[in-house]
Amino acid sequence: MTLCVIHSNDTTLDLYLNTKLPRIAGRSTYVPEIAVSSIRMAGGEFYSRPVPSTASSTMTRPVRLPTGHRWVVVDVETSGLRSSTHRVLSLAALALREDGSVERELVTLLNPGCDPGPVHIHNLTPQRLAGAPRFEDVAKELLELLDGRTLVAHNASFDYGFLDAEAQRAGLTMPTRQRLCTLALSRRLEIDVPNHKLSTLAAHWKVRQNRAHDAYDDALVLTEVFAHSASLAESLRLPLPVVGCADRRTVYPDRIPRVESPWRNPGRLTPEAGLFQGMKLVISGSTDSPRLALAARLADAGLDVMNSVSRQTSVVVCNDLHSSSAKVRRAVAEGIPVLTERQLGEMLLHVTPGEPKLVTTPRNVQQHRPAKTVASNKPWHGRRVLIVGRSHADSVLMRSRIVQLGAKPSVNLSAGVTDVLLLDGGEVDPRMDRVSARQLPLLAAGDVNSALEPAAPVESVAPPESIRPLSQWVAPLLARGEVIDLPPQTTSLTVNASWRAHAEDDAFEVDVVALLLGEDGRVGCDEDFLFYNSPTSVDGTVELSCDGSSEQGVRIEMAALPDEYHCVSVSAAIGGDRTFGELGPISVTVDAPDHTIASFVLDAGTTERTMHFAEIYRRAGQWRLRAVGQGYEFDLATLATEHGVLVDD
Repeated sequence: MTLCVIHSNDTTLDLYLNTKLPRIAGRSTYVPEIAVSSIRMAGGEFYSRPVPSTASSTMTRPVRLPTGHRWVVVDVETSGLRSSTHRVLSLAALALREDGSVERELVTLLNPGCDPGPVHIHNLTPQRLAGAPRFEDVAKELLELLDGRTLVAHNASFDYGFLDAEAQRAGLTMPTRQRLCTLALSRRLEIDVPNHKLSTLAAHWKVRQNRAHDAYDDALVLTEVFAHSASLAESLRLPLPVVGCADRRTVYPDRIPRVESPWRNPGRLTPEAGLFQGMKLVISGSTDSPRLALAARLADAGLDVMNSVSRQTSVVVCNDLHSSSAKVRRAVAEGIPVLTERQLGEMLLHVTPGEPKLVTTPRNVQQHRPAKTVASNKPWHGRRVLIVGRSHADSVLMRSRIVQLGAKPSVNLSAGVTDVLLLDGGEVDPRMDRVSARQLPLLAAGDVNSALEPAAPVESVAPPESIRPLSQWVAPLLARGEVIDLPPQTTSLTVNASWRAHAEDDAFEVDVVALLLGEDGRVGCDEDFLFYNSPTSVDGTVELSCDGSSEQGVRIEMAALPDEYHCVSVSAAIGGDRTFGELGPISVTVDAPDHTIASFVLDAGTTERTMHFAEIYRRAGQWRLRAVGQGYEFDLATLATEHGVLVDD
């Protein structure tokens, strides 16, 4: 018998190989006749091991995971939200068998040698990380475990993005080709929960969670949540939200990490006045010093180093004053001074102190959780109705009438659907056998129309009794163009959009984007345009999130959003020759961390290739939401340039 002692999660883990019971994060599993592939004892916080099929599964019931993929569940704890500048502190990767049990697992703390960030959340202090390995020490085993498997994570773009960034720093390439986001899967299923946090889903599926924000415990919990969710999706014949990891990923070499400047921008450079702290500076072309080193030197001097030229740029640095680069061309067109690196170096000897920005302290407001039901006098309040059959135009009309009755139209046959509106031709819809199996009530157009008649008798107002429980978490349904004030206590929210799920080989190429606009309705710089290749704002207050194949979202931290931004505009574009008319209705929800604030359905699209979904904007010190639904026939590049973004040829 061999005994090793590993410290994990502030608990001593007694691992008796061959004959004893290991206790891992509070769980006991009998492990006969196994060998641990590697244990690093420096600090103790790492192990990688195969798990035999005879070991007890953590599953609460037997499951069979979806075929066609080899799954690996991953969770990371990080020092912040931006993969380009923050680091992975802890990770757990659990390779699963077809029955949902763990075949192999790798669990480790990582010491990147930086500030661990929000210790109050993940409890990973510098002392705990001091003896842990570096990412490159465990990278080989991790990438071997991931190779050939589809990565599963809760907000998978976040976890994958951090692992990909760490792999690049180590000079390696992530082998993962596909990922599945359980957050996107939960939204697609429309289970009746107030939010889609992992802890909420664990409670819904009755999965025990011991230590939230512990990578290993979260990965174990997520394994069960994924198994339950995938089983429900299969029963509904809903495609899983599997997306490619590198379909459109582009690497920008030497892209300068943004550091938020504490100084106000004093405007354009003038030779007489020289440099002031807070001036926005852009580097173009080759430099005598390494670009990142030059950028760090400028930032240390108090200058705000940007990656793109805008009307707010103070000066552009380029050693070739006759360059034809897009940055220099725009600088000349805007009348922005262009200096050589040498000229700038002379000015750096005398930088005038800047004017500090006004510091806005976010209000420490407890998020309010509303009652389970919102009072409504609309007769179909709490119902979710799926429409099948007839033309797109007919469906648009009936959806608007359903909303008038207080019901929410559903874009998929989900777990939340309570009724099905059957129009002409709907009998041949491939989902009808599932509708029959779930014994969902069938409505006719006459049921809807009669319920809307002013003098309709009481018995004709309500649809047939549904065997499905009505939703307990009902948010206001907005009409297209409607504007509401956001609750004063709202400090952050996410605008989530979803549409009908299609099989992987027939999925629409839809890109949800965000534009951070000033008072004039235009971006201040190109970094204020967030899209698939630039998903996070420079200060991390706005980011694209939830990247399912038919679910995408935009997270906004309003309490920390700089004052220069007056509006966050959320739009989408469809790639190829497809249009929003072909895509069909789009469901948009505006979600606070704990509940949905409002929702609306946009389905007036016909030949449009881009559509403006929603605006979150300031008005007289109050944040407001506008449900827009305006479509355009131009493409994504035109949408960006219309708002002041410089799009390279």
